[in-house]
Amino acid sequence: MVNFLQHTFNGLVGGAFLALLALGLAVIFGMLRVVNFAHGAIYMLGAFGAYVLLTEVGLAFWWALILMPLVLALFGMALERLVVARLARLDPLYNFLLTFGLTLILQDAVKSRYGVQSSPYDAPEILSGTLDLGAFDFPAYRVFVLVMAIAVCVGVWWLLSRTRVGVVVRAATERPELSTALGIDVARWVTPVFGFGIGLAGLAGVLAAPIRAVNPLMGADLIIVVFAVVVIGGLGSIFGSVAAGFAIGLVQAWVQALGEHWALLSQVLVFLVMAGVLLWRPAGLFGREEAPA
Repeated sequence: MVNFLQHTFNGLVGGAFLALLALGLAVIFGMLRVVNFAHGAIYMLGAFGAYVLLTEVGLAFWWALILMPLVLALFGMALERLVVARLARLDPLYNFLLTFGLTLILQDAVKSRYGVQSSPYDAPEILSGTLDLGAFDFPAYRVFVLVMAIAVCVGVWWLLSRTRVGVVVRAATERPELSTALGIDVARWVTPVFGFGIGLAGLAGVLAAPIRAVNPLMGADLIIVVFAVVVIGGLGSIFGSVAAGFAIGLVQAWVQALGEHWALLSQVLVFLVMAGVLLWRPAGLFGREEAPA
């Protein structure tokens, strides 16, 4: 029982990263219909930014947790204004190729400066120990990550559902064409929403730095899983992306708990689930079916 609870907590922590990344992807896709393949590279930049701030500037983790999401959000806003918006009226494939190319550029830029080896990044001292959760002890930093991710997801939910600005953004994100028809200036929200989604990826990267190896390719494999999570939850569905992220994290951890021979299945499982969801409900578990033309 204790072992099951430990794996459950590990699954929730893993799901926290998937949920944050999927949330950003869902917001961006919902409003812009842009499949942002560079999301994994932004996640990597968040982690590397924390590492650089610590080793070259002397700023601790807490500063990185504030600065990197803001810096990357501004980078995302500039990227949308200067490049993404120019391709908005073309086939979505063009923006996919653009963000794929941007991923390669960002990865190679970091490789040329820091190499391909992993760089260590220690958790802040105050979170370096363990917490007694009753039945077992659990790393304090992982508890912090879980609490932080849940707080961010709940905060985004509150912003989008309980404020006037949030209602407008949510409508423009989930039903951009209908929102435009009702007189909402969707174009006004495109740039800040794109930056917000990018900032969430940067936040996930900073949180991941003390747990996962900081290296230029750390987001390359993860982004494929995140895309699968977004498809399972429903393209453009904010709640669906978060729910699917935590659910996939839990299922992967439970499968891994069965033994070493099940580790590979835990990696493949997300894609098997995605295939099943696409066959059963192409719009995703929480997505809306598009009306026929």
